Amino acid sequence: MKPIEIKKGIYWIGVLHPDLRLFDVLFPTEHGTTYNSYLVKGEKTAVIDTAKGRFYEQFLSNVKSLVDPKDIDYIVCNHMEPDHSGSLAAFLKEAKNAQVVVSRTGEHYVSNILNADVSPLKMGDGDLLDLGGKTLRFIFAPFLHWPDTMFTYAVEDQVLFPCDVFGSHFCDEQMFNDLVGDFSHDFEFYYRGIMGPFKDKMLQALDKIKDLEIEIIGPSHGPILRSDPWKYVNQYIEWSTPSPTEAKKALIFYASAHGNTEMMAEEMAKGASIDGVEVEVFDLTETDPGEVLDRIEVAHALIVGSPTINGDAVKPVWDLLSSLATIRMKGKVGAAFGSYGWSGEAVGMIEDRLQSLKFKVPEPGLRFALVPTAEELESCREFGAKIAEGL
Repeated sequence: MKPIEIKKGIYWIGVLHPDLRLFDVLFPTEHGTTYNSYLVKGEKTAVIDTAKGRFYEQFLSNVKSLVDPKDIDYIVCNHMEPDHSGSLAAFLKEAKNAQVVVSRTGEHYVSNILNADVSPLKMGDGDLLDLGGKTLRFIFAPFLHWPDTMFTYAVEDQVLFPCDVFGSHFCDEQMFNDLVGDFSHDFEFYYRGIMGPFKDKMLQALDKIKDLEIEIIGPSHGPILRSDPWKYVNQYIEWSTPSPTEAKKALIFYASAHGNTEMMAEEMAKGASIDGVEVEVFDLTETDPGEVLDRIEVAHALIVGSPTINGDAVKPVWDLLSSLATIRMKGKVGAAFGSYGWSGEAVGMIEDRLQSLKFKVPEPGLRFALVPTAEELESCREFGAKIAEGL
């Protein structure tokens, strides 16, 4: 696909990846993605980000259709994630006169990407780079979603290049948000999965851009936002702002092969249902973890139950636990329970995973052999009550 002029002297020079179906080995991408790179041309020329390594030739072709790479003065790396820096080493061989521009924390990552000693131009928060007729301003936005992330703002043209922020895994060669189809689901899914764990950092970064004049947002993935760009900023503000809640929330997730772990879950829910605590119970064989991440994010306690089968917790439980990596869990209370036949390893495995995610696990997990007795079910109620009372 050929370059697209998005403003006078500013071009999209990225590449399309329409057949991508899994990003970063984690996120399903039903509509593929794009690796957006930009070229800003004043008296001097800057390229903002490169492309994933396997698409280098396409990226280079786009650059050469506009300028001789030897005439490029700067290569701005808004962050060093390989989907945007994967072509950097090869491109530097063509752009022999270009200086790499990174945030102050980006130098370490440049060295590790290039496996070479480099001396990039390090930009601080608010620093300016004069291209002659065009000025780039740099805005430090750490942990969105890499430690070295910064935004680049083309001052005279009022174009914001916010790295992965405001991105979508959505591939359409028309590129502009007013021309492509409905990508609202992809936009929100991207936020939830990639930016969601960093809501406090997001609000800090958005506060830095609140007074900017922004006509166009050029993210690193997905459509360029030229129609009502502040709509997308305001959505991020809404999603990142904590919702006030009075009641504590405890969620109980379980999978049950023969109904025994389910019985334990039901009794725990009874015990946890005290004044000031809302309890919800989910059968993981009927629950898509992706559909309940919002509930988990605002919950105060997560209680997870699994039978032990072949010395392990069952797959629906692991699917839930693996999905939690996209949510900040530090400080939440976690607990584990389950029925077993003869070995009972699942409960300990769940506890280990919860602790690795920074849950507080105040009570040893509860496990019973096969069908729980009346006394054991009473223990489940007491277990649920202890968790709830500690919130």
